[in-house]
Amino acid sequence: MRVNRGDSTMSEEKERKKKEDVEELKEVLGVVSKEIPTLIKGIISSVFSEEAGKHMGKAAAAFYKQLKEAGMPEETAVKMTENYISVFTNLGDLLKNVGKKGIVVGAKDKDIGEEISKKIKQKLAEKYGEEEKEEDED
Repeated sequence: MRVNRGDSTMSEEKERKKKEDVEELKEVLGVVSKEIPTLIKGIISSVFSEEAGKHMGKAAAAFYKQLKEAGMPEETAVKMTENYISVFTNLGDLLKNVGKKGIVVGAKDKDIGEEISKKIKQKLAEKYGEEEKEEDED
C-alpha cells in the first residue's frame, strides 16, 4: 500500500498538534495542582479565623434581633438562630472533611501535584491510546 505524502504530512501535523495540546494541558494542570491546595487552605483559614468568628457572631446576633423585632416567639427565634449558625459550622465541617480525604490537610502540595499529574497521565494515555487504536484500524 502506497502512502501519499499529503497523508503523511497530515498525520505528522495531527501528531504535532496532539503533543502541543498535551504539553499545554500539563502546564495548565501543573499550575492548577499548585494553586488549588493553597486556595482551599485559604478558605479554611478564613472560615476558622478569629475575625470570621466575630463576623459570624455579629451576623447571628443581627439575625436573632431581626426575628425578635418581627415578633417571633423566643423559642422559635433561638431555634432559627441555631439553624442559621449551623450553616456556617456545616460549611466548616465540609471543608475539614475535604481536607481529611487528603485533598488539603495532611497532604503536602507536592504530593497533591504528583497525584494529579499521575491521574492526568493515565487519562491521556487512555484517551490517546484509544485514538491511536482507531487510527490504526482505519
